[in-house]
Order: sequence, then structure tokens, then C-alpha cells
Amino acid sequence: MSSTVQELNRTGKGEGQPVGVALLGFGTVGAEVFRLLTEHADDYTHRIGGPVEVRGIAVSDLAKQRPGVPEELLTDDARALIARDDVDLVVEVIGGIDYPRELVLDALNAGKSVVTANKALVAAHADGLAEAADAAGVDLYYEAAVAAAIPVVGMLRRSLAGDHIQRISGIVNGTTNFILDAMESTGATYDDALAEATRLGYAEADPTADVEGHDAASKAAIMASLGFYTRVNFEDVYCEGISNVTSEDIAAANQAGYTIKLLAICERLTREDGTEAVNARVHPTLVPKEHPLATVSESYNAIFVEAEAAGSLMFYGNGAGGYPTASAVVGDIVGASRNIVYGGRAPEDNTYAKLPIADAGEALTCYHIDMQVDERTGVLAAISSEFAKQGVSLRTVRQEGSEEDARLIVVTHTARESALREIVNTLTSLDVVKEVNSVLRLDS
Repeated sequence: MSSTVQELNRTGKGEGQPVGVALLGFGTVGAEVFRLLTEHADDYTHRIGGPVEVRGIAVSDLAKQRPGVPEELLTDDARALIARDDVDLVVEVIGGIDYPRELVLDALNAGKSVVTANKALVAAHADGLAEAADAAGVDLYYEAAVAAAIPVVGMLRRSLAGDHIQRISGIVNGTTNFILDAMESTGATYDDALAEATRLGYAEADPTADVEGHDAASKAAIMASLGFYTRVNFEDVYCEGISNVTSEDIAAANQAGYTIKLLAICERLTREDGTEAVNARVHPTLVPKEHPLATVSESYNAIFVEAEAAGSLMFYGNGAGGYPTASAVVGDIVGASRNIVYGGRAPEDNTYAKLPIADAGEALTCYHIDMQVDERTGVLAAISSEFAKQGVSLRTVRQEGSEEDARLIVVTHTARESALREIVNTLTSLDVVKEVNSVLRLDS
């Protein structure tokens, strides 16, 4: 990077100077970002200290009609747009990983600050992107990558920077929350609720990333990295989706005083030797009805933070969609643009703690196990003994059904995930257990 660019980033362009923006992508989010920048240009000029000027918009199809967008702004050469001398800030809202990564690195290496809404990119390549931004002395903003308009990244990077975070748990995927909420409130099956989510536009034609938990896992990796000052990548996050959740599971949860949510859970664990580690996981979870997260309905998101000094905090709102996501993107544009005008940088990613990543089996949790069993003397004793062998005690035991088809539902006290998994594996081989219908974790 040249000394001229370094000096520019240290001192800023100066009050009143324009900030040139390259917009990469013009889908739902990109179009809304452009609208906000255009319609509220005067407000942003006052907030930033200089005007934001869109220099160009990179699209894949120049033939597509885009009413209200000057034709001269459109280009299908994103790299040439990034390289222009009058571009100071690059905004990436394309999606995907490989191609956007190349473009973002091109921008950072050229001394341009970057705003991205791409959670998959950040979760997969945060280290490389952060290193490139640090080397160039520029900003890398990604508030929209976690929960759209909910200010999670800013909260973790700045507002709680003086605290010691113990746990972050949240509903960070609107599609799965809509499906689970519909199953509970209407009695719909999983397939019917997914079909309705697709009809309403909450679910993609291929919903795999949402319903199998991959989207939430990307966000969990980002939250854990920020909250515990330790790099956590997508591969480090244990992940289960909701496709196996049944109407019977929903009914059993309700009867026991719980609701089922797909939670992203990031927490600080203390190992037996007294050292700390970080665990991040995504899975369907039974949440007590009285917990604030249990009331989050439809496609809304919420993040619940437990910190040493601040105590318990919850952040709630629209976590997806073009408008909320664009709001977060433009907020990042304003922040990055201020630094371009006046100089300085935003707080960068800090992974000084370098805590080890705990295996999923180290997590402490409770299990809700639903099984079909023989109706005969000694069944409960045989099952209880398997829990006792692993040092796990039972919190509640409930039996339902007839003599021919007895159903046993047990809820454990808190234990290591590894021990609970071993118990479930053993139960499936017991003669008295016909079938393990479902295994769900509790957020106690």
C-alpha cells in the first residue's frame, strides 16, 4: 500500500469532501441501499461531514431494466469499478463466498474500506479479511451480517467492550423461527409450515441453508468471535437443523412448559483443569415459556446476552429482509464514510484471547428424550440405570399411552453433551426401548 493511501486513511479527506461508493450487487438489498442513499442524501451529508456519491453499481446482467437507476452507473466489471481512483468505499451485497471474497480482498488491498452484509463470507474468511484491512489501514464493517437491523456487531465491538461476556444465545434465522412458530400456533406439520414460509417469501426455493442451521451457524461464528475475542470459524460451530422437529415434539414441549426455537448458542466454558474454552453450537432447543426468547414470534430475531457487569440484555427486531438489512448496511456506510472524511478507523476485530475451541461434547446441557418402551415391570429401572452409569440424574419422568404403546419422556439435569449422547446411543440398543422418537436439548 502506498504512503499516499496510508496518509489519506490516517488524516482523512477533509470535511466537505465527497466519499465515492462502489455498490457491488443490486438485488433486494442493493436496490434498497441505493434508494436510501439517494432519497436521504442531504441527511447523510450532515451525518458524515461530506456527501456520499455512488460512482457505480456492479451487476451481472446489464440488459435487465432497473427503473430510477442512471444507466451510466451500471457496469458488469466489478474489478474495474473497485480500482477507480474516485472510489473510496466498496459495498458488497452480492452473497456467496468465493467471488465476493476476491472482490473484497481486491478492495481492501487497494486501500478501500469495505461494508459487507455477507455472513457466510465473514464466517468463513474473517481472519484473511481482517488481516487485509489491518495491512491497508482501512475499515471492514459487517453489521448486517448477523441480524440485519439489530445492532449486534456494534454492541459486541463497542458497547460491551468493557464487560466480560459469559454467554450469547439467540434466534438469528427468521425462516426457521417462522416455521416453528407456525407449527406451535396453528398445529401445522413441518412440511406445511415450510410450504407456507416459501409462499410468503420467508424461505428460499432451496431452504437448506436455513432449515439445516447453516445460516445460523455462520452468525454464531461471528458472534462468538466478537464476544470472546477468539476467532471462531463456521467449521467450529456444531450444527443441527429443524427438519426433524415434529408436531409431537411441539406438543410435548408445550405440555412441559417449553417452546422449541432454533438457537445459536455461544458460551464460555470452564474445563475441569480451570482453563476456559469457547463453545458455539446451533440446534433446536426447548426454551422455558417464561424466558424472553420464547415470546419471539414469526420471522423476528432476538439475541440474549449474559455479561458479568451488565447482566442480562436482549436485542430484538427484524433480522432479515431487504429493508432491515439495508438499514444496517447504510449505517455501516455512514460510519465508514465518517472515517474516510475525518480520518481514523473503527475498532477492528480483536482475537487477543485466543481461547481454545471446545468440542461439542464438552458443552453442558439438558436432554429431553422421548421414546417408545415396553409396558412391563422393570422398564424404568433399566433405563434409569443407564443414566446412572454416566453420572446423569433425571429431573422429570413422564409416561403416556396404553399398555401396547407406552411412551416415556425423560428430562435430565445438566450434564456433559458427550455423556448424554452416550446414554442415547445405549438406549437405542436396550430391549425395553422400542424406539427413541426424538432428542431435544433444553436451555435451562
